[in-house]
Amino acid sequence: MSTFITLKVNGKSYEIDVPPDMPLLYALRNNLMLNGPKYGCGIERCGSCMVLLDGKAEPSCMKPCSDLEGVDITTIEALGSRDNLSPLQEAFVDMQAAQCGYCINGMIISAKSLLDQNPNPTLPEIKEGLQRVLCRCGSQSRIIDAVLLAAKKLKT
Repeated sequence: MSTFITLKVNGKSYEIDVPPDMPLLYALRNNLMLNGPKYGCGIERCGSCMVLLDGKAEPSCMKPCSDLEGVDITTIEALGSRDNLSPLQEAFVDMQAAQCGYCINGMIISAKSLLDQNPNPTLPEIKEGLQRVLCRCGSQSRIIDAVLLAAKKLKT
């Protein structure tokens, strides 16, 4: 059984007809065609599906759509575009922080949440801010360097 649910995603309201228990990740990818958040584990352990919920990085693979009416949902698509990257995205490119790219959505969303709350994070704070995202290919040091660079870029 499906129902109409109104979600506010990237500043726009969308009324979608989905089962109330459908995870947000599937609604984003299948109904709204927002493919930045990735399916990785389906149990909120890898962070590939991260989105911002009212500004806080949260996994979307198990969050029912029905629980998210009235919540401001932001995906990586809202941060910048291919032709106009955000300073955070630029820093990831500059530091060559993506190898396989699967975790990058979660890393950038988590870094965005961290830098919005703390524009001058320390190394331990960055590590803590990114700990919910699993990087399988070993580019963690470049990811941390990218967050440090983004913090500098955002100050100027």
